[in-house]
Amino acid sequence: MNRALRVVVADDTATMQKFYASLLPKMGHEVVAVAATGAELVEKCDELKPDLVITDIKMPDMDGLEAAAKIYEKQPVPIIVVSSYSDDELVQRAAAEHVLAYLLKPLDVNTLGAQISIVMRRFEEFTILRMEANHYRQSLQDRKLIERAKGILMRTSKIEEHEAFRRMQKAASRSNKKLVEIAQTIIDADAALSI
Repeated sequence: MNRALRVVVADDTATMQKFYASLLPKMGHEVVAVAATGAELVEKCDELKPDLVITDIKMPDMDGLEAAAKIYEKQPVPIIVVSSYSDDELVQRAAAEHVLAYLLKPLDVNTLGAQISIVMRRFEEFTILRMEANHYRQSLQDRKLIERAKGILMRTSKIEEHEAFRRMQKAASRSNKKLVEIAQTIIDADAALSI
């Protein structure tokens, strides 16, 4: 991992807090905040927008998994859980809360470094996939609007589909607007006239 990361860590023990505060800078990363509770972790992440979160599970007031869910809901960020517990229920909860790695204490320095690299790579891949999915979803919605507008033009102007599409293209070109904007205008006008 070549890129220096801004990391927020959370653990309710001073020993682990010091461990992260000394180890992560040696790995080339910056610890921007250390939290002792789940609520504090959520607050720090909301304020600082870190590149990575490393959290314990068992903490006062709100466990690390609940905190992870709240953090991810506001702003997707890669999350690594480090815990002394490995029962199935916790592992299943971690998977459901977008945790990308689940490490057991005592923590091995080499394992943490390797997991950070893998987690960051996977998160970048997920981010690209999410952006592509959003793009395709928007394209499909746009296509539906355009088809609907073509249908309105065909019905109201008694023209063929290709002619309706050509008219929409010309209108978009003349007004320097996107085709989907012209389609929305046609749909809105038809709705207004149908009242």
